[in-house]
Amino acid sequence: MARRKLAMIGAGAIGGTLAHLALLKRLGDVVLFDVVEGLPQGKALDLLESAPIEGLDGMVTGSNDMADIRGADVCIVTAGLARKPGMSRDDLLSTNTKIMKDIAAGIRENAPDSFVIVVTNPLDAMVTAMKKITGFPKQRVVGQAGVLDSTRYRTFVALELGVSVRSVSAIVLGGHGDDMVPVRSLCHVGGVPVDRLIAADRLAAIEQRTRGGGGEIVNLLKTGSAFYAPATAAIRMAEAYLFDTHEILPCAAYLEGEYGVNGFYVGVPVQIGAAGIEKVVEVELTKAERAMLDTSVQHVRELVEASAQYL
Repeated sequence: MARRKLAMIGAGAIGGTLAHLALLKRLGDVVLFDVVEGLPQGKALDLLESAPIEGLDGMVTGSNDMADIRGADVCIVTAGLARKPGMSRDDLLSTNTKIMKDIAAGIRENAPDSFVIVVTNPLDAMVTAMKKITGFPKQRVVGQAGVLDSTRYRTFVALELGVSVRSVSAIVLGGHGDDMVPVRSLCHVGGVPVDRLIAADRLAAIEQRTRGGGGEIVNLLKTGSAFYAPATAAIRMAEAYLFDTHEILPCAAYLEGEYGVNGFYVGVPVQIGAAGIEKVVEVELTKAERAMLDTSVQHVRELVEASAQYL
């Protein structure tokens, strides 16, 4: 059986990590694309030279020509300006929307049957632009945000309690921004509701740290933004598609009535398999959580409307 083909659009820190993970997990052959001459080619060669150590046969190539992604089964889009200290995700809107126009057109032309995972910020606007420009069905265009935000929530809860991260289940809904919604009522540690184990004030602090998790890393790095966790999250989504696992993951999905939202992308639990997004899973929220989600959705709506002028 021929190996699958994965296209990493953007060969920066996230793109390079994506390619490495895909190679290590034997997901298929990888094409790294970037407009910067030499960058994708150099990273691809470096990855190839690591393969004999692990006994990996996957091919990794670098290119400055979008035609080389032709026939890709999965496209993961990270290209765009990264956040700098003091910048919000929304500050990237104009520049990255213009970049997304060219990328979406290239994917539409060269990988018309691919499953597209968008990572570029501001995520909710960028994944909306991707769907609009490609014209792909909603099942095949998804945003990576909730998996990342949820793993940050799980990480901070596990650190607080000194337990394995595998014991913590959690979910974050809404837009990928400062008003995302860590759903406390659905966070459990070994099956025990988290609010029975952590005091309310500490939980509130953990949830606020989750909302600012990306910004915390930007401020520490000073010259870049998070890349290990975002890449790992996107690969998890790609695996669900490639291996038809029907896994339920929190992702930015195009809603048509679910959660009272119609016509744009919001972070919600979805089931991913070989058909892409197979269904949106609606969960029961407390009154306070629902109010927070409504606030987040309104911000997403404003962001998407603002981005429309650049399309």
